[in-house]
Amino acid sequence: MFSETQRLAVPGASLAYHHAEAITPPRGILLISHGLAEHSKRYRSFAEAMAVRGYHVYAHDHRGHGETTAPDAPIGRFARRSGVERVIGDVIAIRGHAASRHPGLPVILFGHSMGGLIALNAAVTAPADFDAVAVWNSNFAVGLAGRAAQAMLLAERMLKGSDVPSGLLPKLTFSTWGKSIPGRRTEFDWLSRRPDEVDKYVADPLCGFDASVSLWLDLFELTFRAPQKIHLDRLPRDMPIHLVGGGEDPATERGKAVLWLSNHLKGQGFSRISTEIYQDMRHETLNEIGADAAIAAFADWCDRAVARS
Repeated sequence: MFSETQRLAVPGASLAYHHAEAITPPRGILLISHGLAEHSKRYRSFAEAMAVRGYHVYAHDHRGHGETTAPDAPIGRFARRSGVERVIGDVIAIRGHAASRHPGLPVILFGHSMGGLIALNAAVTAPADFDAVAVWNSNFAVGLAGRAAQAMLLAERMLKGSDVPSGLLPKLTFSTWGKSIPGRRTEFDWLSRRPDEVDKYVADPLCGFDASVSLWLDLFELTFRAPQKIHLDRLPRDMPIHLVGGGEDPATERGKAVLWLSNHLKGQGFSRISTEIYQDMRHETLNEIGADAAIAAFADWCDRAVARS
């Protein structure tokens, strides 16, 4: 059952993960990579819907999130050092674990927001491990503003250290995004138009925490790393890649960042890019009004991707 927390030992950590067994004859394996300041258990409805469609689903908590434990990764930090390498290694470890339990099935890697940054980086790191990649609600198009924020974080690290919450980045991100929603009821209304989903996030003690300076620096490293040609060149140009955004999502500039990634990948020669911007949706497509239709469309894309593989 997905609600049961299971564990996988990896170097330096005990990864907490949740699993939904395929209900119909299995078509493939779906790995879920969650977003910043949340955790894998929030993906239960999505996992169960995909299990009905014939996918063995695995969702783990990244280091510094949820129930995953590591001596150097308290809540809000990937690791004392090499955080990017560690979270990518964890995705590859979960993939190996899932594939060993269900040998011979194609593997699809799905990531939301921060999880999308991690997913694309994992794919370019271990391209032979994944048959398709889905990146939802992620912003790789931070440009010069991102470089400026990186510089500010480096200054924060010099002044305060790397393992304390950033005082600046929450104001530039979560706070700014919250204020962009007209008539907002809470500061997290930018996540979804569904008040019940927003309230569940606010009430969840494992959601909405402050990320450390080091975690923010790791996120920018992930953001700038994967789209580079030297890394994308490791991926087959016919790998299916599924991109989704919300037309009212302030975290992706109302979907413009998703379109940027789509155009960037096409410009690099990728031929199987599927892009969908749900015009009225905010950041959490899976918790939005109309999520069922988005999940059904995603499952159809997965079926085409695994049929090809």
